[in-house]
Amino acid sequence: MSRFLFTNARIFDGAGRAAFSGHVLVSGNRIETVGEGAPGPAGADTEIIDCAGATVMPGLVESHAHLSWPSSLGRVINAMILPPEEHLLVTARNARITLDAGFTSAYSAGSLGERFEIALREEINGGWIPGPRLRASSLERLPEGALGQKAKPGVEHERGPQAMRAYVKKMASAGVDSIKFQLSSDDAFVPGGSKMLTYTEDEVAAMGTQARESGVYLSCHAQAAEAIKMAVRHGFRALYHCSHADEEALDMLEARKDRIFVAPAVGLLYSRIHEAESFGITRQVAQDMGAVSGLERMQSLYPKMRKRGIRVLPGGDYGFPYNPIGRNARDLQLFVELFGYTPVEALVAATKLGGELMGRGELIGLLKPGYLADLLVVEGDPTVDVRILQEPERLKMIMKNGAFHARQPVSEPFTAA
Repeated sequence: MSRFLFTNARIFDGAGRAAFSGHVLVSGNRIETVGEGAPGPAGADTEIIDCAGATVMPGLVESHAHLSWPSSLGRVINAMILPPEEHLLVTARNARITLDAGFTSAYSAGSLGERFEIALREEINGGWIPGPRLRASSLERLPEGALGQKAKPGVEHERGPQAMRAYVKKMASAGVDSIKFQLSSDDAFVPGGSKMLTYTEDEVAAMGTQARESGVYLSCHAQAAEAIKMAVRHGFRALYHCSHADEEALDMLEARKDRIFVAPAVGLLYSRIHEAESFGITRQVAQDMGAVSGLERMQSLYPKMRKRGIRVLPGGDYGFPYNPIGRNARDLQLFVELFGYTPVEALVAATKLGGELMGRGELIGLLKPGYLADLLVVEGDPTVDVRILQEPERLKMIMKNGAFHARQPVSEPFTAA
């Protein structure tokens, strides 16, 4: 059994307390000890790793993962649909890049292949390819024409409560962990689409009933206020965007904050506004797509959610050409700069709350005895400046399940706080 003792470290344990000088002992795939100050004598079978004052922290959790969205750092693909053989290989590469960025877990917000993520999850779990722990999702189901695009005909787009139950049952049987529905449209596809509902109350109720019977999670693209309320009423677990939430919707989210997670996907809107001109999305186009007004609403809305204690998580719809996978840690910066989070609050959202979203809050998201050994060694102090998590050269070590995915020595001495 491998044993590693990380010493001379600044420890951020994910729980929200201030970073402290200490050590972490990993035994096998579990954290055995997290302590302050210098450790006691290590056994002969323990490798001692001097962190030189670098920060040891839990691995990050991507709450809005789209591993099959093709574009990533170093390989921009200006298309969303590829031949299936190529697409699956790109998806596997994106899993590795997500882990390279320090995200040891990922909660999918939808796939572009019905079984892509099921196969990917099993390959990762088997140790055959590198990638984050994955909660695999279905396609993003929507009625025909809901996003202003003609969908392929067939059973997957049929309407009515029975069709909803049949779809959820089918996807659960296939092995997904979460099923994604588009409960509202989007301004990027239809003018005013973010306020348009795509399913009826009876249909959403049927989704919730069958999901509970089948033992799977539900997630949704929900921007319209009524879409948010339907999702809350019928047991959806992860709600994405929520950009038109009114006071009633906020009250409902707060009342169920122990069962619900929200992710704004702020990174996508930010990229559309500021970084997409070379892809034909000028400031005017971004405004026409609702990105400018959408970001303004988020800046007003999400500080209210934060004050209400609603669990809001980073996860920015990465995988578009102008918002590539691998840039995921920028969401933490945007939480601080746009939503008023402190660096520590943003880190807690990306670690502790992320573990809870994964349904493994007792094993993932904290540096705590008995937890799985998913951790990062970061040169510098992200509890002061979360931006350093976007610098690959600062991610000196990435450990998942007690095994190193990446490892290099700390290049500069730091004095632990």
